[in-house]
Amino acid sequence: MLQVPDYEFWFVTGSQHLYGEEQLKSVEKDARDIVDKLNATNKLPYPIKFKLVATTADSITQLMKDANYNDNVAGVITWMHTFSPAKNWIRGTKLLQKPLLHLATQYLNHIPYDTIDFDYMNLNQSAHGDREYGFINARLRKHNKIVYGWWGDEEVQQEIADWEDVAVAYNESFKIKVARFGDNMRNVAVTEGDKVEAQIQFGWTVDYYALGDLVQAVNAVPESDIDAKYKELQDKYEFVQGDNDKDKYEHSVRYQIREYFGIKNFLDKNNYTAFTTNFEDLYGLEQLPGLAAQLLMDEGYGFGAEGDWKTAALDRLLKILTHNQATAFMEDYTLELQKGKEAILGSHMLEVDPGIASDKPRVEVHPLDIGGKADPARLVFTGREGDAFDVTISDFGNEYRMIGYAVEGHKAPKPTPHLPVAKQMWTPKVGLKAGATQWIHDGGGHHTVLTFAANEQQIADLATMFNLPFDDIK
Repeated sequence: MLQVPDYEFWFVTGSQHLYGEEQLKSVEKDARDIVDKLNATNKLPYPIKFKLVATTADSITQLMKDANYNDNVAGVITWMHTFSPAKNWIRGTKLLQKPLLHLATQYLNHIPYDTIDFDYMNLNQSAHGDREYGFINARLRKHNKIVYGWWGDEEVQQEIADWEDVAVAYNESFKIKVARFGDNMRNVAVTEGDKVEAQIQFGWTVDYYALGDLVQAVNAVPESDIDAKYKELQDKYEFVQGDNDKDKYEHSVRYQIREYFGIKNFLDKNNYTAFTTNFEDLYGLEQLPGLAAQLLMDEGYGFGAEGDWKTAALDRLLKILTHNQATAFMEDYTLELQKGKEAILGSHMLEVDPGIASDKPRVEVHPLDIGGKADPARLVFTGREGDAFDVTISDFGNEYRMIGYAVEGHKAPKPTPHLPVAKQMWTPKVGLKAGATQWIHDGGGHHTVLTFAANEQQIADLATMFNLPFDDIK
């Protein structure tokens, strides 16, 4: 399983020297208490570390520089306990290259009417300190995240946790490397894109490799590794021989395992975390990777079919955000247009991520009827029900654009005995007619990433971090 480093977030509290040293000690005490209690909730995916009470431009600037150059730091969280003059934040905020969350909160969640005095008023000035600080972020066009409310509320804590996952995904995006085995599917427009601009904006490295490079890695896999993986998969999945004779079935499954190890070894050796294949470019391979691609996606690798490197990178990015939970490469395949039953049946020829399975996947071998190669093994299963978000990235030449909508996931109402692939059905919450019409109008592609684990706000926050236009269809 691909792992994400142990990140942390730095917590900075804004104030000024006018209040005196005793008051500043109180500010620090409150800030440390908030940090300790947030960490103690065990709701945050990454820990928060208190750094300082910031009172000068120099201290703020130095902290932001340190955050930039510390690889363990995924972002900075700021809280204006008192009134912190925003000019102090200009230089440091301009220099900060990590995600920024403004926690607009107050130490107490109530006004102590019986004891409140001017000392309390001076010390607890988030009500207008947040506006002073927020103004300078807006003027700097920082595109920071604002979480408003009492820090002890579960809703606020969940918003912080959700943002942490987005911030880590943003940081990890600059490490995503996509290996393209073969080129894009011929004559297809939507899978094309500017790889240089993608590296500038998202940090993605996209490299091409000829099939011979992959074939060499596949052929080098030892039989002992295939034997062990075969037994492991027998324990995890249901093996269905079907109409195949025993030798053909076993050979097909074993060859997919060989492809799995060949691709994995190649990716790991060269530090790639996502890959593409193309059924038009299989020279030297017996089968299109099906089960092989599914096993790799299950371990957190991003994938895109037909050479679609943008979706492969997006798949990996959202797997990071969701801790590789219920997030899958997908394709709009065919439609249910009966009134009251409108839905999209999503699938692919072979490569659907088992992370969205609602039943025990079955290892089956069937003809592919495309690509001109031997019958490939694949995992067949039914998708899940529930709230999800479907998203894609399109390149319009002068800009990249993210397009997506909230959907309701369904299971297929009937079996499909003559369609032996994994499948997931969904309906846009805005309605199929309205949602699909707008998707097509906006130029959204047919390859997407469908996630049951990331929410709509997280996708929007991710787009904001990348300064990426986002068509959120509602």
